[in-house]
Amino acid sequence: MSFYEERVLPHLIDWACSTNPQRKQREKVVHLARGDVLEIGFGSGLNLPHYRPDKVRRIFALEPSTGMRRKARPNVDASTLDVEFIDLPGERIPLEDDSVDTVVVTYTLCTIPDATAALEGMRRVLKPGGQLIFCEHGIAPDENIRRWQHRLNGGWRRLAGGCNMNRDIVGLIEKGGFRITMDERMYIPGPRILNYNFWGTAQPR
Repeated sequence: MSFYEERVLPHLIDWACSTNPQRKQREKVVHLARGDVLEIGFGSGLNLPHYRPDKVRRIFALEPSTGMRRKARPNVDASTLDVEFIDLPGERIPLEDDSVDTVVVTYTLCTIPDATAALEGMRRVLKPGGQLIFCEHGIAPDENIRRWQHRLNGGWRRLAGGCNMNRDIVGLIEKGGFRITMDERMYIPGPRILNYNFWGTAQPR
C-alpha cells in the first residue's frame, strides 16, 4: 500500500465524509440499528455518535485500512459502545452465517470493487428478520448530471481511493439479494455530481 493510500487518503476521506450534510444523513438511519451490528467500512467511527447504546449490544467494525483503524482508535476509546475491529483477510466477511441483527453501510458501497458480492456477504451474516441500513451517494436522476458523473468517474475513482460517483445504489442492493423496505433520495448540499444521496433499509429476500 502506498504512502498516499496509508497516510494521506484516510484523512482526505474522513474530511470528505464528515461534512454537516453527511452527518445529518447519518443521523437519519444509524439510530435504527439494534442488537449485534456489523458496520461495513467503519472508517474513523463517524457513525458512533448516532448509535443508541440502549439498543446496540456490540458493533463489529469492518475496516480493512490500517490507516483508518489508527484514526478510529481515539473515537472508539472515547465511546461507551462495545466495538470489535475485524479485518477482511479475504473476500469473505469473517463472521458466521446468521450472526448479526443489523448491517450498517454508509458512504462505502461506492468504493467496494465487487459491491454485489459484498452485499451477498452482508445478507449471509444477517439473522432471519435482520435489517440492512444504508446511506450512500450515487447516480443522479438528472440526465445532465449523470453525463458528468460518467465522464468524470474514472479520474475521480483514481483520486478518491476507488470511490465511484455513478453507482445505482438501490439497484446494487436489490441485486445483492435484498428487498428494499425504506427508500429515500435527494440531493444534499455540495457538488451535485457527488451529492445525490440514497438512504433507507432493506431485508434479505
